Formats: sequence, C-alpha cells, structure tokens
Amino acid sequence: MSRRGARPSVADLSFEVRKGEVTGLLGPAGSGKSTAMRLMLGVEPGRGATLVDGRPLQELVHPAREIGALIGDVPAHPRRSARGHLRMLCSAFGVPLSRAEEVLDLVGLDAVAEEPIGTYSLGMDRRLGFAVALLARPRALILDDPVRELPPREAAWVHDLARRHAAGGGAVLLASRDVRALARTADHVIALDGGRLAADEPAEDFARTRLRPFVAVRSPYAQRLGELLTGEGAEVVTTSGSRIAVFGSTSAAVGETAYQHGILLHQLADQTPEGGAAQPGAPADGDAGKDGPDVGSGRRRRFAARPPRLPRRIGHRDGPAHALAYEVRRGFGVRTPWLAASVALACSAAGTVLMARYGSTPRTPLRQLSGWSAELPLPAAAIGAGGLGALTYGQEYLYPALAPGYGPEPRSPRLLGAKLALTALAALVLAALAAVVDVALLHTPLAGAHAPDPARSPVVLGGWAALAVGCAWAGVLAGAVFRTTALGVAAVLAVPLLAVPAARALLGESTARELIEAGGALWSVASGVPQGDGSAVATALRFVSQPFVLALALSLTALLGAYTASALLGRRRARRSTPLPDSASAPLTSKKG
Repeated sequence: MSRRGARPSVADLSFEVRKGEVTGLLGPAGSGKSTAMRLMLGVEPGRGATLVDGRPLQELVHPAREIGALIGDVPAHPRRSARGHLRMLCSAFGVPLSRAEEVLDLVGLDAVAEEPIGTYSLGMDRRLGFAVALLARPRALILDDPVRELPPREAAWVHDLARRHAAGGGAVLLASRDVRALARTADHVIALDGGRLAADEPAEDFARTRLRPFVAVRSPYAQRLGELLTGEGAEVVTTSGSRIAVFGSTSAAVGETAYQHGILLHQLADQTPEGGAAQPGAPADGDAGKDGPDVGSGRRRRFAARPPRLPRRIGHRDGPAHALAYEVRRGFGVRTPWLAASVALACSAAGTVLMARYGSTPRTPLRQLSGWSAELPLPAAAIGAGGLGALTYGQEYLYPALAPGYGPEPRSPRLLGAKLALTALAALVLAALAAVVDVALLHTPLAGAHAPDPARSPVVLGGWAALAVGCAWAGVLAGAVFRTTALGVAAVLAVPLLAVPAARALLGESTARELIEAGGALWSVASGVPQGDGSAVATALRFVSQPFVLALALSLTALLGAYTASALLGRRRARRSTPLPDSASAPLTSKKG
C-alpha cells in the first residue's frame, strides 16, 4: 500500500539526550514514542538523522558500542540459553566472553543462565533484554517502555538500573506511559502529542506544573459548581460536560460548597494526574469522555541539535567483529542443526541398504558412496547439507540477534564468508560420515553388495565432496535471498527437479561430449600428458560436464547475483531513507501506510 499522502506518525521532532541524565519520553499509546525510537535506531525507515556526539549513527563503525537498545522482546531462539545467547553476541560485538558473565550477574540472571530462554517469565525476559543492551558497554541506552506489564518490584528495578547507568556518566532515553514514575526517575521530560513535540523541560518543572493533586468531581450541575468554586479562588478545569477537576482546594471544601447550594454529586475524590484529570490551561478540544489530562497538550516548541560534522560519505557497517566465532555459537548453540545432520545420516544409511537390496539404480561408485538411490532427487546427506546451509540465514532472520540499524550488519560480506566457510566444513564432515556409514553397510550381509574402495577413487571422493559443499552453499545463498529456511531447502531441491531438466534440454548429449573432449584436449596441451579415456582428468571432466553439476553451478551463480543485488538495493534504500541533515536541525519523520 502506498504511503504517499499518509499522515506522518512522527514529524518535525528534534530533541537532545544528555550524558549523565535520564531523559523521559512521555505520551499515551499512539503518541509516537516507539516510532521515534525506531527511527532513531534506523530500525524503521524515515527521514532524518540521529547524531551521536555530532556524528550520524550510520557513520559509526560499531554503533552497538555507542547505543544499547531495548525495543520490545528479546528476539532470541527459545531453546538457546541466556549464557549462550550473550556469548554469541560477545563474538558479534567484539567483547570478551567474560562480559557475558558480568552482565548476567548485573541483571540477576546468573542462577538461571543455562535455562532455555523460552521458559523465562516476562520479568526475566526484560532482564535479559537489559543484559543484551549493556553487553557492549554502550554510552547511551534507549529503552522503549521497559516496565510495561511488569509488577511494581520489577518496574522499580528497571528504573533503578536506568538511574545507575546515568549516574555512571551514560545517557538514557526512557519511554513510558506512567507519568508519575517517569517524573520521579527522569531528569528531563519530553512529551509527545500526535507524533509532535509538546513539552521539553526539566522533570522538576514538569512535576510542579503538571502533577499537582486535584479533586475529581462528577455532577449533572458541574458547570454551576465550577463557577461557584472559581469565585472562591479555586482553579477549575472542565474535562467533559459533567466532569471537572478542581485545583487548590480539598474534597471537603468542594463537598461543603455543593451541599450549601443543593448540588447533587456523583463523584468526589482527591486524585493525582495518574488517576486522570486535566491540568489548568490545557485545551479542552478532544477531551470529551477522558478522565485524565493530555500530558502532551502544552505549547509546542522546537529544539535543534548541534550542527553535525558532515562526512564525505556514510560508511557501511561491518558484520560481526568475530564472524566465524559468532556463526559457530549461533549455528551449533541449539539442537536443530545436530538433529538435521542426524536425520540426514540415518536417511543416507537407509537409502544405501534399500538401493543395494531392492533398488534398480545403477551401482556407480558415487551412488554407492553417497546412498543416492533413483527415488531421491539428491543424496540424503547432500539434502542435509543444504538444510544446514539454509538454517544459517533462515534462523538469522527468524531470531534476529543482530539488531538492524544499530548492530552488526546481518548481510555483510564478512558474515556471508563465515557462513559459507562453516557450512562447507559441516558439509564435508557430513559427507565423510555418510560415506563411512554407507561403505560399512555395504560390507554387511544386510546390503548384499560389493563395497567400493574410496581410496582408489579420488575423483569420486572429490565429486561427492563438491556435491555436498555445493548444496550447502546453495542453501546459504537461498536462505539469505528468501529469508526462510523452508524456501532455502526448496531452492536446493529445485536444482535436480527443475534446473537439471532445463540444463539437459539446453545442452543435449552432443554438447556434453564436446565439453569433455575439449577439456581433455586443453589439459593434454597444458600438462603435456597424453589424453586417455581412463585418466583421472578425463573422469573429472566427465563429472563436471554432467547436467546436474552444470545446473548446480548455474544455480549458485544466480543465487549469488540475487544476494548481491538485494544487499546493494537494501543499502541504497537505507541511505535514501536516512539522509544526512543539511542544517542544524535534524527532524525525524515517518509515515504509516
């Protein structure tokens, strides 16, 4: 749906979060607090800039070391432990593994650090969110309503942690709907109304002018009673036709005035703003039916940020600091890859036995070595390798531990290289284990077949290894392009089911023979070794020229091109959506569809 013409949910908003202070971001539901924070972090596209000491956030090499954020729930794998999740992020942020133990102790999760995150309560999940936000020792914290739905004890702990971080010289931006709790915790209060700045003032001034106690009155003759109380020197604000808020008086005095003039009362109670009342001077427009004040209804002011030092270009964020270590902990810190590999080995063994005893498949060395029966589009171990590859990016986007915008880039070439290297190693190990199991089964009476000698067929071994690695890499690239594990595996299976028939129809048998002869002649000229039909080179060329191998190579090339194009397009969109400011003002703007 087009966003053109839609009303911006946050517009013309500019404010400063200072070091050593807790800045409260206040507003009712729908006022734009969460949107403003997501815009600041680059999580949501919009127009504007977030400046950190005068530098745009996108220019920082390691933004997670400058800003720690808690936006919603922690996107962690439910079967991963808190310690494993934090150690994985230590590798991503480039901090020592001991830092995970420090933050676990800081947030009080050290006793349950090995429990699955999926079993955590809401309070424990928020504590884990704080641990993630504090892991890289950031100077600033951005917290989006972290006390939402928490019991009072946990909410008090959250506010105390925010105060401690500010007392240590850090900056904290804390969003909340609780007026009084935020006024007690924050040093400075920013109020939003309809996505626009409504108040920007010290917390003391905010509390003095907006958190005064009052008497809530409901009566069918509220207007007459208000006139009488005003004549007695009280401040009266009409919140609806039958409701008024009386300041500078008590419920006893208001009750006596009503009794003396015969005015019927339906409600008479001493309240504070968190119980709901309008403040003196607040406009009455749109307040009908509300029990409380619109804390964002004060005079609108605009504050400009300091002029930034404009860089020549925005640097692209790198991936994890220790990409390979991060990928090892991410991929093998849960049981899913181990289970997938075990199922692949079991299916490979079953395929070997069935093919040897009942199958009509020609018993070529490659098929015997890999358990590749005619009933399967690929060897079971190759499908398993493709599944392991698809999991690398499928789970990366299902549980996005690398926070977009302010964390390491999940689509960086560094991380892609780590995923390709690790999946290649996993595919080789899986292929080797499958070969050992299959050959061992072929030596048993259960299979009743002659077992090949892998040591005498280095070309077959190399072909089997290349096939497994190729399927694993196809899974990685497909998972990155389609962002799901299922479509990644589907792309691997599409090679034999769709790409191979297309390659066979395109090349034909004569073209394949010509490729083999041309390759053999080229090798003979380059090496000086006479070309022979039974040579290893001829065997290798015959394998490479097979339609399946060519189809796999073409699929890998297409997937790599699609990945590169999508990464470049995403980077281009990010730069367009967050342009550098050309003046001292850096407003944040976002539109809702």
